[in-house]
Amino acid sequence: MALVVVLAIASITLNTLRSDGPGSTGVRGGTQMPPFAAPLALGRVSGDVNVARRKDQGAAGRRPACEVRGPGILNICALWRRGPVVLAFLATRGARCTAEIDTLDRARAEHPGVQFAAVSIKGSRDALRALVRRHRWGFPVAYDHDGILANLYGVAVCPQVTYALPGGRVTTTTIGELGRAGLERQLAALERAARAAGWRPPTV
Repeated sequence: MALVVVLAIASITLNTLRSDGPGSTGVRGGTQMPPFAAPLALGRVSGDVNVARRKDQGAAGRRPACEVRGPGILNICALWRRGPVVLAFLATRGARCTAEIDTLDRARAEHPGVQFAAVSIKGSRDALRALVRRHRWGFPVAYDHDGILANLYGVAVCPQVTYALPGGRVTTTTIGELGRAGLERQLAALERAARAAGWRPPTV
């Protein structure tokens, strides 16, 4: 059985989930990844994650999230325009969460063209910065200080990983530790689906 860490309800405000949104099993396969632009853990940008889909959406953002770019920002739309996406969610206090992020980082070099990223839900940004530096993760790690992405992506436990095709259509979401072999199976399936959709990995 996969081992998981249950995220505290007080930490990610799951009670704000809409009945028509994703459940605790993540975004459904075949649906679009919710767009967002989030501050990078090691960057200088601070503030809320932008999740707006159009202009002037109040607390969601003044500009559409896909248009918010720049140093210090993780923009999920930019990733899915480059290739298949692997997006992991973690909590800084979850040792099992960080172990799976380590596994992702080790696998990354074997999958050129696949866009890896992670988002830390709530917690201390200083603790997250220390964690990123200590583990030396080579992909972008963003900080969601108020947990809005936990709601949009249906995150209730960690590690949780969402896999999507170029363009952002989700293929599947996994919950719990997969280990290297399980992760490689998921990455191989993602790459096959992406190739079938016309994507070609870069030559190395």
